Amino acid sequence: MEIRVQTHGPHISVITIDNQPRRNAMTRAMLGELAGIWEELERGVCRCVVITGAGERAFTAGADISGDLSAPAERARGVSQALLKYSVFSKPIVAAVNGDCAGGGLELLLATDVRAAAPHARFGLPEVKWSIYPFGGATIKLIQQIGYVHAMELLLTAGLIDAAEAARLGLVNRVVPAERLMPWALETAERIAANSPSAVQAVKRQISSTLADHARTREALDQELGDGVRASAHFQEGVAAFREKRQPRYE
Repeated sequence: MEIRVQTHGPHISVITIDNQPRRNAMTRAMLGELAGIWEELERGVCRCVVITGAGERAFTAGADISGDLSAPAERARGVSQALLKYSVFSKPIVAAVNGDCAGGGLELLLATDVRAAAPHARFGLPEVKWSIYPFGGATIKLIQQIGYVHAMELLLTAGLIDAAEAARLGLVNRVVPAERLMPWALETAERIAANSPSAVQAVKRQISSTLADHARTREALDQELGDGVRASAHFQEGVAAFREKRQPRYE
């Protein structure tokens, strides 16, 4: 389990999320590491970031819900920083979605700027199926990015959509053959990095600030709603069903 950061040329950093036995789900430690990586890259000289998952099965399934699911305010802030929920990050992020992108993985995707997916990738927010509140930004950003009815369908049904549908909805820019996905991502990052870093980062900072301000004003309500869901009997049943690999039974 690790998050690797590699350089591609002088101006591009590539982040790879690697926990392949668990569909690249991120443990608490990995989320903390990712939060620190964003801070380092913000201070560093890179001009563009590419993010992807290891292997071919998954971009990331988000937080590893087989582990600790407590979310007091301080821990929730750490997850929010990892997912760039309300952080102002000035470097453009290109996402190469190499496989399934679900839960917190989709919320991380919402923090990226230019996105392509392999044809076999699937996208979804299964949290409500397991009685988990999606507090990583989806309840705010998804409606902004793909519109109300499409966002609500993903949020409330817990269903998955394929890459072609994700492109149709505007969740990703395009679908790219799997073997071309990383070359496409690096070529796109190179095009961005060739532009004026002052101008590019000013554009990104303005947009990041606008989105962050909106998310920050909703943070107290997000925490309250998430705490309420975690305190419910439904939460205990949902997590048990997930861990036992069965359908939940909500009374």
